Amino acid sequence: MGNGDIRVRGLAARAGGWSARHRWAAVGIWVLFVVLAMGLGSAAGRVDVEDSDQLKGETHTAARIIEDAGIDEPASETVLIQARGGDLKATDGKFRDAVEAVVRAVEGTGRVSEVTSPYDTKTISKDGRSALVQFDVRGEPDTAGERIEPVLKAVEGVQQDHEALRIEEIGGASMMKTFDDAFGDDFKKAEYSAVPVAFGILLIAFGALVAALLPVALAITAIMATMGLMGVVSHFQPMSETANSVMLLVGMAVGVDYCLFYLRREREEREAGRDAQTALRIAAATSGRAIVVSGVTVCVAMAGMLFTGLAEFEAMGLASLMVVAVAMVGSVTVLPALLSLLGGRVEKGRIPFLRRRRRGGGSGSGGQDSRFWTAVLRRVLAKPVVAVVVAAGALLAITAPALGMKTQQLTLDQEFGDSLPIVQTYNRLNDAFPGGSEPAEVIVKARDINAPEVKSALADFRDRAISSGASRGPVEIKLHDAQNVAFVYVPLIGGSDLDKAGASLDKLRDEVRPATLGKVDGVEAPITGQVAGSQDFNDQLAGAVVPVFAFVVVFAFALMLLSFRSLTIAVTSIVLNLLSVGAAYGILVAVFQHGWGASLVGAEGVGAIITWLPLFLFVILFGLSMDYHVFVVSRIREARLRGLTTKDAIRHGVVTTAGVVTSAAVIMVAVFAIFGTLSMQSMKQMGVGLAAAVLIDATIIRGVLLPAVMALLGERNWYLPKWLHRLPDLTHDETPQAVAGASARDGEGEPLKV
Repeated sequence: MGNGDIRVRGLAARAGGWSARHRWAAVGIWVLFVVLAMGLGSAAGRVDVEDSDQLKGETHTAARIIEDAGIDEPASETVLIQARGGDLKATDGKFRDAVEAVVRAVEGTGRVSEVTSPYDTKTISKDGRSALVQFDVRGEPDTAGERIEPVLKAVEGVQQDHEALRIEEIGGASMMKTFDDAFGDDFKKAEYSAVPVAFGILLIAFGALVAALLPVALAITAIMATMGLMGVVSHFQPMSETANSVMLLVGMAVGVDYCLFYLRREREEREAGRDAQTALRIAAATSGRAIVVSGVTVCVAMAGMLFTGLAEFEAMGLASLMVVAVAMVGSVTVLPALLSLLGGRVEKGRIPFLRRRRRGGGSGSGGQDSRFWTAVLRRVLAKPVVAVVVAAGALLAITAPALGMKTQQLTLDQEFGDSLPIVQTYNRLNDAFPGGSEPAEVIVKARDINAPEVKSALADFRDRAISSGASRGPVEIKLHDAQNVAFVYVPLIGGSDLDKAGASLDKLRDEVRPATLGKVDGVEAPITGQVAGSQDFNDQLAGAVVPVFAFVVVFAFALMLLSFRSLTIAVTSIVLNLLSVGAAYGILVAVFQHGWGASLVGAEGVGAIITWLPLFLFVILFGLSMDYHVFVVSRIREARLRGLTTKDAIRHGVVTTAGVVTSAAVIMVAVFAIFGTLSMQSMKQMGVGLAAAVLIDATIIRGVLLPAVMALLGERNWYLPKWLHRLPDLTHDETPQAVAGASARDGEGEPLKV
């Protein structure tokens, strides 16, 4: 870096410089943006994903037929009446009395309709010891859980009068109420506790109340603005509650991280003797640039979800992309303005027992973290080959269990365990009536549903469904004459065993339907239901894996190549991120599928990974891993530009980022780990997977493997083939000397001789 023209041309540097000079305008614009976004979102309202948009294939076709016909399927409920022991049968007087009592009790509530007796519908088990009373809940099915309590109490009253029998209710409404009572606030508590947890860690990291509040305030305002924008965008891409929760999770993680990177660098430069204005400009040009590169890379990774074709994934991807973009913009615009306004007051509210500051390196380079990583790096750089072999070997060993990963939609007992009585009822019902709790639904649409050939085909379908071995019956047919639609409910052999139930579904789709309903012209007969939806989801997700993986990897590679102008760094970043994701997969399989240490997280007996999680984790982790990678490599490159050797630059880059990376990782791990404490196994798997991956990424990957690999590569780290020199140059001189020199000319980035 000798004599010559130095131009600070980074977008982040220019944005930070403008904000610092026009600080009240920058803060005002940000506040106005947040308020406008929330106002527009409130005015527009949010459009949620419809059932017909959730999946493609037969499930989508069935939902479309139902919606077009204007049929609202009521929430259906079932009362299981079962002999506890002895020789009591459904034909006995005591049993008949109990059935009649149940029918009278539920009808007496005035909340139900279409009550049927098992003696009329033939819903008596093969052994004669169990029977089903079935009925529909009046009113909107989506809110049936709010109206079901009087019916549940009526059934409980009958149970008290018939102790020789087991009388239990189950259905969509009763399950909705049970889970809302048990877990309804579970997820919200986790979301709300993420804020105080992050604030507490930041308070320890900075030792000052104001400095700790800034990242949390930025993250919260970014989330608030994004929630408003989601309402507007939902009119083009419907959103969902799941997308909202994922957005909160990602927004808190990246919002705090980006602000943390920026703030720690500004403090470090001030402690190194820079004046406040120069320190702020250096932070804008260095950490600000790293935030922009990282944010764009994370946005690209999140955009990968848009290629799944699954409405839930598309909503999650778009919501996550928006919150990352908003947090990134806020970090490089309003944050410099706030720091300029606060000046030394950012240190206000010092915590007495955290007053002792580190000497010789400032916030970003001293303390226990840096001493620890200095000792680790000394050994890593002394023997990089050994470090690569040990670290890579450990990661590959952790990844190994992932080769046997089994994914499936979790059944009720897998998702919630047997802690709830209704889960035990679900299992008893499936044992007595395999598939009865979640039957396949054949939605038959015809020009005339009462035409003789259609009625004959329906009857033939019912008979063949049983004779083919797909169902033991009873197969129920419900006609909607006005809409020329029929619903056929087929209990599948296999019940809650999704593999066996899936085989029964295949028989219906591939053998029974073509031989019966398929022979009638003008008849549509898509098969839906829980098992069909799970199968269609799996098929669609499997088809999305390759395009999503390819999109994320290729675009992340391209962004790293353009941002660092190094083929080597682009390749190593992709390989290291893949190792991090692979290790997370391995831990998930070891804990949740094989049960190794499952008792520590309350995951005994799950035996599988929920279908959507591997692809979701890949996209999220690939994006979030770039946070640390870009931040550390940017610091190494900065030191290299300043004239240090590659080995010294690696040492400087890793040690000076140790404090901020550790703090950022601890916050992410803590926030994600909160979700690992939830009762639902799917949320527990997501939390454990994310927390484990971030922990591995911030320690083994960034602290050992990255410096060891870069040390082995030496000057080849900066290799760019001549034929790639034509690519756009997104790099710039980001050394403190260059930025400080540029600030002498009013910070406008004009050429300056040095």
